[in-house]
Amino acid sequence: MENINERELDWNDTIEKDASEYILLQEGDYDFTVESFDRARHPGSEKLPPCNKAVLKLRINTEKGTAYITHNLFLHTITEGMLSAFFTSIGQKKKGEPLRMDWGRVPGSTGCAKVGVRSYTTQNGDQRQANEIKRFYPKDSSTAPSFKAGEF
Repeated sequence: MENINERELDWNDTIEKDASEYILLQEGDYDFTVESFDRARHPGSEKLPPCNKAVLKLRINTEKGTAYITHNLFLHTITEGMLSAFFTSIGQKKKGEPLRMDWGRVPGSTGCAKVGVRSYTTQNGDQRQANEIKRFYPKDSSTAPSFKAGEF
Protein backbone atom coordinates (compact mmCIF):
# COMPACT_ATOMS: atom_id res chain seq x y z
CA MET A 1 0.00 0.00 0.00
CA GLU A 2 1.37 3.38 -0.93
CA ASN A 3 1.25 6.38 1.40
CA ILE A 4 -1.03 9.03 -0.17
CA ASN A 5 1.74 11.64 0.34
CA GLU A 6 4.18 9.52 -1.64
CA ARG A 7 4.48 9.92 -5.38
CA GLU A 8 6.90 9.46 -8.20
CA LEU A 9 9.19 12.44 -8.73
CA ASP A 10 9.69 14.07 -12.10
CA TRP A 11 13.25 14.69 -13.32
CA ASN A 12 12.80 18.45 -12.72
CA ASP A 13 10.95 18.31 -9.37
CA THR A 14 12.20 20.25 -6.35
CA ILE A 15 13.32 18.18 -3.36
CA GLU A 16 13.38 19.39 0.25
CA LYS A 17 13.98 16.54 2.71
CA ASP A 18 17.47 15.98 4.05
CA ALA A 19 18.94 12.49 4.16
CA SER A 20 17.62 10.65 7.19
CA GLU A 21 20.05 9.13 9.64
CA TYR A 22 19.76 5.38 10.02
CA ILE A 23 19.01 4.40 13.62
CA LEU A 24 20.27 0.99 14.75
CA LEU A 25 18.27 -0.17 17.75
CA GLN A 26 19.87 -2.18 20.54
CA GLU A 27 18.53 -5.70 20.87
CA GLY A 28 15.37 -5.67 22.98
CA ASP A 29 11.59 -5.44 23.10
CA TYR A 30 9.93 -2.52 21.32
CA ASP A 31 6.43 -1.29 20.56
CA PHE A 32 5.85 -0.83 16.85
CA THR A 33 3.30 0.63 14.46
CA VAL A 34 2.75 -0.86 11.01
CA GLU A 35 3.52 2.09 8.77
CA SER A 36 2.54 0.23 5.59
CA PHE A 37 2.79 -3.05 3.73
CA ASP A 38 3.24 -4.08 0.13
CA ARG A 39 2.08 -7.24 -1.57
CA ALA A 40 4.98 -9.02 -3.24
CA ARG A 41 6.06 -12.43 -4.47
CA HIS A 42 8.76 -14.68 -3.03
CA PRO A 43 10.55 -16.39 -5.95
CA GLY A 44 11.36 -19.51 -3.94
CA SER A 45 14.45 -20.67 -2.08
CA GLU A 46 15.95 -23.83 -0.60
CA LYS A 47 13.71 -23.52 2.47
CA LEU A 48 10.52 -22.09 0.97
CA PRO A 49 8.77 -22.58 -2.38
CA PRO A 50 7.42 -19.61 -4.39
CA CYS A 51 4.57 -17.87 -2.57
CA ASN A 52 3.00 -14.49 -1.87
CA LYS A 53 4.59 -12.30 0.79
CA ALA A 54 3.70 -9.16 2.69
CA VAL A 55 6.56 -6.69 3.03
CA LEU A 56 5.85 -4.80 6.26
CA LYS A 57 7.34 -1.43 7.11
CA LEU A 58 7.37 -1.19 10.90
CA ARG A 59 7.94 2.13 12.69
CA ILE A 60 9.54 2.24 16.14
CA ASN A 61 9.70 5.58 17.93
CA THR A 62 12.69 5.99 20.26
CA GLU A 63 14.43 8.78 22.14
CA LYS A 64 17.06 8.84 19.35
CA GLY A 65 14.40 9.25 16.67
CA THR A 66 12.28 7.00 14.51
CA ALA A 67 13.62 3.64 13.38
CA TYR A 68 12.13 1.60 10.54
CA ILE A 69 12.36 -2.15 10.09
CA THR A 70 11.28 -3.97 6.95
CA HIS A 71 9.91 -7.45 7.73
CA ASN A 72 8.67 -10.10 5.31
CA LEU A 73 5.71 -12.33 6.11
CA PHE A 74 5.49 -15.32 3.76
CA LEU A 75 2.01 -16.58 2.94
CA HIS A 76 2.68 -20.31 3.07
CA THR A 77 1.63 -23.12 5.39
CA ILE A 78 5.30 -23.61 6.34
CA THR A 79 5.30 -20.13 7.92
CA GLU A 80 1.72 -20.14 9.22
CA GLY A 81 2.97 -19.92 12.84
CA MET A 82 4.81 -16.68 12.03
CA LEU A 83 1.70 -15.26 10.41
CA SER A 84 -0.32 -16.22 13.50
CA ALA A 85 2.25 -14.58 15.79
CA PHE A 86 2.06 -11.33 13.80
CA PHE A 87 -1.75 -11.21 13.69
CA THR A 88 -1.92 -12.08 17.41
CA SER A 89 0.56 -9.27 18.12
CA ILE A 90 -1.60 -6.66 16.40
CA GLY A 91 -4.75 -7.95 18.11
CA GLN A 92 -6.54 -9.51 15.13
CA LYS A 93 -6.07 -13.16 16.12
CA LYS A 94 -6.91 -14.86 19.40
CA LYS A 95 -4.87 -17.85 20.53
CA GLY A 96 -6.47 -21.15 19.47
CA GLU A 97 -8.98 -19.51 17.11
CA PRO A 98 -8.84 -19.47 13.29
CA LEU A 99 -8.53 -16.09 11.55
CA ARG A 100 -9.18 -14.87 8.04
CA MET A 101 -6.31 -12.42 7.57
CA ASP A 102 -7.66 -8.86 7.18
CA TRP A 103 -4.83 -7.02 5.44
CA GLY A 104 -6.91 -3.85 5.17
CA ARG A 105 -6.66 -3.43 8.95
CA VAL A 106 -2.88 -4.02 9.09
CA PRO A 107 -1.62 -0.46 8.32
CA GLY A 108 -1.79 1.58 11.52
CA SER A 109 -1.92 -1.51 13.74
CA THR A 110 0.32 -1.61 16.80
CA GLY A 111 2.10 -4.39 18.62
CA CYS A 112 5.27 -5.38 20.44
CA ALA A 113 8.22 -7.38 19.11
CA LYS A 114 11.69 -8.57 20.05
CA VAL A 115 14.19 -6.75 17.84
CA GLY A 116 17.60 -8.21 17.12
CA VAL A 117 20.74 -7.01 15.35
CA ARG A 118 21.95 -8.82 12.23
CA SER A 119 25.43 -8.39 10.73
CA TYR A 120 25.98 -8.70 6.99
CA THR A 121 28.50 -7.95 4.26
CA THR A 122 27.60 -5.68 1.34
CA GLN A 123 28.45 -6.57 -2.27
CA ASN A 124 31.56 -4.36 -2.06
CA GLY A 125 32.75 -6.07 1.15
CA ASP A 126 31.66 -3.50 3.76
CA GLN A 127 30.50 -4.88 7.12
CA ARG A 128 27.10 -3.51 8.18
CA GLN A 129 24.43 -4.11 10.81
CA ALA A 130 20.67 -3.91 10.57
CA ASN A 131 17.73 -4.61 12.81
CA GLU A 132 15.44 -7.58 12.36
CA ILE A 133 12.31 -8.87 14.05
CA LYS A 134 13.09 -11.96 16.12
CA ARG A 135 9.54 -12.59 17.36
CA PHE A 136 6.17 -10.94 17.86
CA TYR A 137 4.53 -10.85 21.30
CA PRO A 138 0.79 -11.45 21.80
CA LYS A 139 -1.22 -8.24 22.11
CA ASP A 140 -2.62 -9.19 25.51
CA SER A 141 0.74 -9.97 27.12
CA SER A 142 3.04 -7.43 28.67
CA THR A 143 6.75 -7.67 27.99
CA ALA A 144 7.55 -4.71 30.19
CA PRO A 145 8.95 -5.52 33.63
CA SER A 146 6.25 -5.49 36.29
CA PHE A 147 6.60 -3.01 39.13
CA LYS A 148 4.80 -1.90 42.27
CA ALA A 149 4.20 1.77 42.95
CA GLY A 150 6.73 3.18 45.44
CA GLU A 151 9.26 0.36 44.90
CA PHE A 152 12.43 0.68 42.87
